[in-house]
Amino acid sequence: MTGSVCGSEQGAVNRQEQDCSLNFGYPCALVYRRFLFHQPVTVLHLFHTLSGLALAAFNFGSQIYHSAVCVLVQFLMLRLMGRTVTAVLSSFIFQMVYLLAGYYFTATEEYDIKWTMPHCVLTLKLIGLSFDYYDGGKEPSQLNAEQQRAALPTVPSLLEVCGFSYFYGGFLVGPQFTLRSYQSLVAGQLTDSPGKPPNSVMPAMQRFGLGLLCLTIYAIFSPHLSDSYFLTDEYGAQPFWYRCVFIMLWAKVILYKYVSCWVIEGVCILSGLGYNGVDENGNHRWDACANMKVWLFETTPLFTGTISSFNINTNAWVARHVFKRLKFLGNKILSQVATLLFLAIWHGLHSGYIICFSMEFIIVNVEKQVQALVKDSPVLTKLANSPFYPLIYVVQQLFHWLFMGYPLVPFCLFTYDKWLKVYSSIYFCGHLFFFTAFMVLPYLRKALVPKREKKQD
Repeated sequence: MTGSVCGSEQGAVNRQEQDCSLNFGYPCALVYRRFLFHQPVTVLHLFHTLSGLALAAFNFGSQIYHSAVCVLVQFLMLRLMGRTVTAVLSSFIFQMVYLLAGYYFTATEEYDIKWTMPHCVLTLKLIGLSFDYYDGGKEPSQLNAEQQRAALPTVPSLLEVCGFSYFYGGFLVGPQFTLRSYQSLVAGQLTDSPGKPPNSVMPAMQRFGLGLLCLTIYAIFSPHLSDSYFLTDEYGAQPFWYRCVFIMLWAKVILYKYVSCWVIEGVCILSGLGYNGVDENGNHRWDACANMKVWLFETTPLFTGTISSFNINTNAWVARHVFKRLKFLGNKILSQVATLLFLAIWHGLHSGYIICFSMEFIIVNVEKQVQALVKDSPVLTKLANSPFYPLIYVVQQLFHWLFMGYPLVPFCLFTYDKWLKVYSSIYFCGHLFFFTAFMVLPYLRKALVPKREKKQD
C-alpha cells in the first residue's frame, strides 16, 4: 500500500501519530512476554483485542466502528452460513464493497492517513478467514500444502476473531497472517523454548534497527525527491534525461517509506508470531511474518525480484486466495490479469492504480520473455557469463530502477491529470519501450535461438 506524500500540516501530524503507532506494538509484545505468556487463551484474546482497539481509537477516534462492524459481520457469516461457497462469496463481496465505499466517501487527491488504511489490511484478513474456514471442511487430499496449513477445522469464537483481527503486530500496516498462526501464538507454540517466551529479543531488535536505518534514509533524501516536484514547471523545463533520472532516484527513495514500515515487523518477532521453525542447519528462523527481503530488494536487477522482495505476505495472500483459485479459468494469463485487477481495486478507486498494475503486467511478461531468450540463446548466455557481467549488472540496475519508477508515478500521484502530465513530459517512454519490446522479442528469438533439429523416425 503506497501513496503520495501529503504536504499539508495535518498530514504531517497524522504521519507522526502513525510512526508512534507502529512502535506501539513493542511495549505490548513485552507485556505479553513478561506477564501474559502463561495466561489462558481468553485473557490473551482480550489483551490483543483491547490493545488493538486502543491503537485504532488513538489514530481514528470514533471511526473504529468500521472495523468492528466488519469483524462482527464476518463472524456471523462463519456461524450462520457455514462452510459454503455462498459464505465465501458473501464475505468477499461484503468486505470489498465496504472497503470500496470507504474509499469513495473518504477519497482525496492526496495520501491521507484515515481509517481505510488499516481497513484494507483487515479486509484481506477477513476474506482469508472465510476461505480458510471453507477449506477446513474439505479432505486434506483436496488441498495444497499452503491450504492445509491455514485450514480451520472448527469455527472460531467471536473473541478469537477479534484477537486475530486487532492483533497489535499487524493491525495498521500488516503483515498478513492466518488465524491458524494466531492460534499457535496464543497456545504458546511459536517459540524456540517450549513452555517459555521465545528468545527473540535480539532478532526483533536487529529488524527494528534495520527499519530505523531505512526510515533514516527516507527522512534524509525524501525532502529532495518529493513527488510534488513532478507537477512543477521547473521539472517540466528540465532536459529529458534529467526527468528520467529524477524518476529513477525518486522511486528508490519513496519506497524506503514503505520498506521501513514493513521491516519494523520486529513486533511479530518479539511476540513469537514471526517464529518459523529451524533451517537445514538447525538455526531458528524468525521470518514467518517477514514482509520485506531487504537484501534482495537492494541487489536484484530484475523487476520480478523487486516484486518478490516487497510486501511479501500480501503477495502470498493474493497468490493463495485469488490467483491459484482462478485455476478454473484454464488460462494463466487471464488469472494473472484478474489478480492484478483485484490488487488495483483493493488499493483504491484512483485511475493511477489501474495504470500501475497494468504496467506491471506488461513489464513482468516482457522480462520473462527476455530471460527465456537469454537462457535459450548461446550468444546471450555466453555474454551473460562473460567478464563484462559487472558492467551489464550496473546497466541493468539503472534500467531496472528507471522503469520501476515509471509505474510508481501514477501509483503515487493517483489522478489522471497528474500522472498524465508526468507521462507526457517523458513522452510515455515506458509504454513505448515495453510495447515495442513485446513486438520485437519474437523476431529476436528467431534470430538468436538456434532451431531445434527434428528427430528422425
